[in-house]
Amino acid sequence: MPDQAPILTITLNPALDMSTEVGEILPGHKLRCAEPLLDPGGGGLNVSRAIRALGGDSLALVALGGLTGDRLAGLIRETGVTFLSILGPGETRTSLSVREGATGRQYRFMLPGPVWGEVERERVFTLLRATARPGGYSVISGSQPPGVPDDFSAHLVSSMEGARVLLDTSGKPLSEAVARPIGGLEILRMDGEEAESLTGHPLHSREETADFAQSLVRRGVARKVVVARGADGNVIASATGRIFANAPKVTVRSAVGAGDSFVAALVLALARGQSDAEALSLAAAAAAAAVSTEGTRLCRPEDVMRLLPQVAVTEL
Repeated sequence: MPDQAPILTITLNPALDMSTEVGEILPGHKLRCAEPLLDPGGGGLNVSRAIRALGGDSLALVALGGLTGDRLAGLIRETGVTFLSILGPGETRTSLSVREGATGRQYRFMLPGPVWGEVERERVFTLLRATARPGGYSVISGSQPPGVPDDFSAHLVSSMEGARVLLDTSGKPLSEAVARPIGGLEILRMDGEEAESLTGHPLHSREETADFAQSLVRRGVARKVVVARGADGNVIASATGRIFANAPKVTVRSAVGAGDSFVAALVLALARGQSDAEALSLAAAAAAAAVSTEGTRLCRPEDVMRLLPQVAVTEL
C-alpha cells in the first residue's frame, strides 16, 4: 500500500441513508417499495468510505445522536472505516432515495438534522485540535448542522492548525467562504451550478470555468479551486496553472455519491504525493464509477481502474 499523509474527514450532519425502488410514484396511493438498502451517509463519511474502497486510510469524525445514531455507528463499523464519534444533539437524521422504475427518475428526500448549540460547537473544536495532523489533509464535506453560523467552516479550519483542508460545501456557507476567504484553506470544491450562482452568469466553456476558479485563487479564497462541470468534466486551478480532466462516458444509474467519490479520490491521491493532474484524473474516474452504481452506493475500485484510461488531462 502506498505511503500517504493522514486524512481526517468531518461529518457533523450525517444521515442514515435509505434507498429503495418503486414501480411508479403516484399521489394518494400506498407505494409498495423494494427491500431498502441502508448505508451510513453524510459528505465526510462518504468520503472516508470511498477512500477505504480505493485502498486508503482515513479517520472519520462523526456527530451521532439517539437511536438512529446508534444504528448508524453499527453500519460504519460494518464498512471497516475507522471513526471517532462525537455526541450530537437530538436524533441523527435519516435520508431517503427512491428510484421510480417506470421512468428511471430518482427522488431524494433529505431531513434537516438536529439543531446545534454552543456546547456542540465547542466540543467539535476541541476534538479537531486534538485529532487534525499538521501536514495531513482534512475534509469538511456535506451540509452544516442547523443552528451553526454561515462562517462555521472558518472556525473549523482555524481549529486545525497546519492541516491542509479541503472544503466541499454549498449555499450560504459557500458564499461566505468566497466573500470572506478562510485563511490557509488548501482546496475549495464546488459544482458548476454553484459556480454560476457565484458569478451570476453561465460558464459556457471550460476556459470560462478555469478563469473563474483561478480568480478565486488569486483573491486568496484557497490555494486550489476545483469546479465540477458535470458530464463534461472537472477543472482544477492554482495560482500558476489550470487543468481539465474529462468525465468518462457511463450509464448514469444514480447521482448519489459522485461528488463524495470525487473528493475521496482527489484527496487520497494528493495525500500519496501525486500531482494535481494525477489526482484530478483519479477523481474524475471515481465520480464516473459512482454514478454507474445503484442507489447510495459509492465508487467500486474495479470500476475506477477500468475507467481511468478514459480520462485525458489537458492544460487550459
